Amino acid sequence: MKTSLLIIPILAICVYAGCSNSDNQPSNTASGKNSLNQNSKSEMNKNIYDLNVKTMEGESKNLSDYRDKVLLIVNVASKCGYTKQYEGLENIFRKYKEKGFEILGFPCNDFGGQEPGTNDEIRTFCESKYDVTFTLFDKIKVLGEDQSPLYERLTKNSDPAGDVEWNFEKFIIDRKGDIVYRFRSNIKPESDELVSALEKTLFE
Repeated sequence: MKTSLLIIPILAICVYAGCSNSDNQPSNTASGKNSLNQNSKSEMNKNIYDLNVKTMEGESKNLSDYRDKVLLIVNVASKCGYTKQYEGLENIFRKYKEKGFEILGFPCNDFGGQEPGTNDEIRTFCESKYDVTFTLFDKIKVLGEDQSPLYERLTKNSDPAGDVEWNFEKFIIDRKGDIVYRFRSNIKPESDELVSALEKTLFE
């Protein structure tokens, strides 16, 4: 009888110890979550060189072909309040192209149906109206389920991150292929803010 009475307290201690260990488990799990979050942040992919895009002729173009160039990537439209930015884009392209600068224009009809034309119509408009000589690509989607892989990379890994809000948003890519600057539509191509960032990327 005395032996039985001794076993009961021992069992109680074991049960209590077991509960104490399980109480500590959420802390370990939370710590694991923090580690995962930190890993996710460190794994942000700012580089675009592994991606392909389509030319206006429908041919595949690897963005690594622009290695060692500074790029400005912009979603363009022909019937937008910002369409006149084509002029500024062409001006900075001509000014800096000899320094290793390229502009990649991606027509997009996601905002107000402001780019309804075919590739040929878009090219004719840009060349005749604004004398555009920088490279234009196949029309793409920058929003939704059909978002192009390029714009998924740009919008998730830029600062600030988030969807493109309108036509003529601009992303600057450095000579290593990394996203370094993002400018909203209202920032003009020849603005001090954008030109300063561009020159810093070109000449640093």
